[in-house]
Amino acid sequence: MTQRQTARIAIVTVSDRASRGEYQDKGGPAAEEWLRANVTSPVEIARHIVPDGREGLAVTLRKLADGDGADLILITGGTGPAPRDETPEALADVIEKELPGFGDEMRRASLAEGVPTAILSRQTAGIRDACLMITLPGKPAAIGTCLDAVFAAVPYCLDLIGAARIETDPARIAAFRPKG
Repeated sequence: MTQRQTARIAIVTVSDRASRGEYQDKGGPAAEEWLRANVTSPVEIARHIVPDGREGLAVTLRKLADGDGADLILITGGTGPAPRDETPEALADVIEKELPGFGDEMRRASLAEGVPTAILSRQTAGIRDACLMITLPGKPAAIGTCLDAVFAAVPYCLDLIGAARIETDPARIAAFRPKG
């Protein structure tokens, strides 16, 4: 299988208020800004906003992975303990394999930044075919902290699942790929 030269990345903001236009989405733009500052290979980035809720988000994730051919989906918001926060459940409905180490490391990094409520976050990651999906907090500063913590593993994960290749700026995020 030949890898595509341009990676397709989708950013999905999960927010009732932002989806209704009552609140300006800040998470999606923060995730895109982080990607553009750290990824050096060609990427197509598409941003989407969906309301909170398990079923609607699951439909969106399936469409992005299966129909649109996304290699990487970053999902921001909906990972807390509030009743409408069902992002991890929607992710579980669509992935084939969970990668819980992503959530563990993101929570650790947030705790190290002095955010005691990081233990309330239910962030995780998983794969569906050749698509890696990572759940992130909704706060822009927390998105950067979390991506800084885990993104070194993302390019190799994409290689392993047959997604498009992503290169990073080694001065910012040194992608880890085993030698040999």
